[in-house]
Amino acid sequence: MANLGLSTVQLLMTLLAFSALWSGMWLALDISYAITLILSVPAAGFLIRLFVIQHDCGHQSYFNAARANDWVGRALGVLTLTPYGYWRKTHAAHHATSGNLDRRGVGDITTLTVREYRALSPMRRWLYRLYRNPIVLFMLVPTILFVVLRRLPIESAAHRRDALFSILANNVALAGVMAAMIALIGVTDFVKIQLPIMVVASTIGVWLFFVQHQFEHGYWRAEDEWDFEQAALQGSSYLRLPKVLQWLTANIGLHHVHHLSSRIPNYRLQACLDRFPELVREAHEISLIGSLKCATLALWCEERQRLIRFRDVRMARGRVVALERRVRLG
Repeated sequence: MANLGLSTVQLLMTLLAFSALWSGMWLALDISYAITLILSVPAAGFLIRLFVIQHDCGHQSYFNAARANDWVGRALGVLTLTPYGYWRKTHAAHHATSGNLDRRGVGDITTLTVREYRALSPMRRWLYRLYRNPIVLFMLVPTILFVVLRRLPIESAAHRRDALFSILANNVALAGVMAAMIALIGVTDFVKIQLPIMVVASTIGVWLFFVQHQFEHGYWRAEDEWDFEQAALQGSSYLRLPKVLQWLTANIGLHHVHHLSSRIPNYRLQACLDRFPELVREAHEISLIGSLKCATLALWCEERQRLIRFRDVRMARGRVVALERRVRLG
């Protein structure tokens, strides 16, 4: 399905736009740092677009040749701070297990059921609540994830030799690029430019990944009830973005289509959606404003088959206590 011409043009245009904005941020340092910070937002947008291209390479969908996918993916991994080989394996696991309650933990956002949450000790409940706090999850975790955690083989999935090599190679290449840039413009200017880009891009990237799977009427099932197609269509959202943002994020919001067939390159997802109206009818459509309501969802309620908030658990517990009290008094 990949088209060499379309893939090459998209890649080169995105790299050119990112490089131009990065250069503009550097030139703006002599005028006003406020201009540099303003330019960091569109620069982060194009970095996200590069990440989606790397993501397509990981699915072997961006080029028809496996080597082209892998080498472009590795090169882009230096810009996105993402070890390509390691990420490719964990992301494949995410696609193979998304929405499966018995196979959580690889390449996804930690999500507990209500029953699991209630079984935790008070300290572990507090830690889970801290992790799922929107300020922590969207403002602290993204930068820590890309800048620190993806530099280290700390997950069990990273203990294989090929995963270790991927992380090490990415770190070495990244160190080389950073050293060259610092030698060219100085460490202070480099940090002033690169840090805001990475903070903004990682925050938006984690947010996009979150709303693609963490919405109220999502899909989580036990292994014996789990179905790949249902998980794709019901457990992945259709994030309807304004056209300019949909283009900038390379159609990643059409996530249910992507999970249904990950070999479709990003520039063909909209055509697939247009060709098959049932993909719109079956989708859980979320608007940009509506996606904000997903931020506080934190627990999967197996009884109600939906994601709920912590306060919903407290309210349900309060109703049970009130009912038990009435039964005793009656």
